[in-house]
Amino acid sequence: MTRIMVVEDDVYIGNMLEEVLCKEGYEVLRAYSGTEALLLFTGSRPDLILLDLMLPGLSGEEVLQQLRGIPVIVVSARAGIDDKVDLLLGGAADYITKPFEPRELLARIAVQIRKNVSLPQSSCLDFEQLHLDPDTRQVTAGTKQVHLTRTEFAILKLLMQNPSQVVTKTQILDLISLDTPDCMESSLKVHISNLRRKLREPTNKDYIEAVWGIGFKLKKGGS
Repeated sequence: MTRIMVVEDDVYIGNMLEEVLCKEGYEVLRAYSGTEALLLFTGSRPDLILLDLMLPGLSGEEVLQQLRGIPVIVVSARAGIDDKVDLLLGGAADYITKPFEPRELLARIAVQIRKNVSLPQSSCLDFEQLHLDPDTRQVTAGTKQVHLTRTEFAILKLLMQNPSQVVTKTQILDLISLDTPDCMESSLKVHISNLRRKLREPTNKDYIEAVWGIGFKLKKGGS
């Protein structure tokens, strides 16, 4: 099922979009701020994003700059041609002005999804000597393939999707919950410890850093 993320802080508009999309058979994810949208994006990658611009936290423009490899349709009340041109040149796949007709929006969505399906995409992740392929679920550290459990794979994937930031324990548990419902706060440290050991054995590097009281992050040049 095609998954669409609706990034909209107006509950009424968001509910309307969700109802329209669900009737068309789409799976809908909801985010109410720019920050929430980026967190949700890393854990449950959608096929397309409907993005408002006036958001709490990070603005729609700031969110757009961090989204790559996925079509984004800006849905905004801004009607100025300069706004549209800047956003389209800045990475948006399309722009539709509020208020809009649901049929027109659905048509624009269908066009973008059709384009995206026809394009070959690489979703592999790399960090120094680490290579992760989400499609085959293979992980390579140095020159050796590393066999990870389902939970370890989900944690590493999340950390590699956010290589420059600390991912909190709560975020890890929330964002990998769909793939690993058995991972609990009490067992998270054990999973991290096992993952760290498996990555260290073939590379002699400790790639996962614990940030005391907050969470974990990938570190460069680990030793």
